[in-house]
Amino acid sequence: MALGDADRIAAARAYVDALVSHDIAGVRVHPACTRTELGVRTGRNGAHILASLQRGPQFRLIHAISGFTAEVDDEGTVRTSYHVHVRPKALGLAATVIESFEVDDDGRLTAIVARFSAPHRRPL
Repeated sequence: MALGDADRIAAARAYVDALVSHDIAGVRVHPACTRTELGVRTGRNGAHILASLQRGPQFRLIHAISGFTAEVDDEGTVRTSYHVHVRPKALGLAATVIESFEVDDDGRLTAIVARFSAPHRRPL
């Protein structure tokens, strides 16, 4: 049975939520999942991606997510857009993120591709 759109979006949202919480309990990734950021591979496999979410210093700068939207295209890819708010909080800086997620029929992320802008002033 094919995975529904709501479940695909939930899989992507779990990943996005973990960017802030660093709690990977709800994030399901395939062992061969990769992550590409601005054309550079930043996640070599599922275990590496989960470890980065949980302990990676690059994600410790994120203190909030806002404006999350998601849709599933005709191929089943989840396309998201959101803002990551980065520390220090007092500066009110956020970057716009456009991210796509491939999700298998077991609800596991199999590929993540991210693009983002430079942080700019965008208070919560």
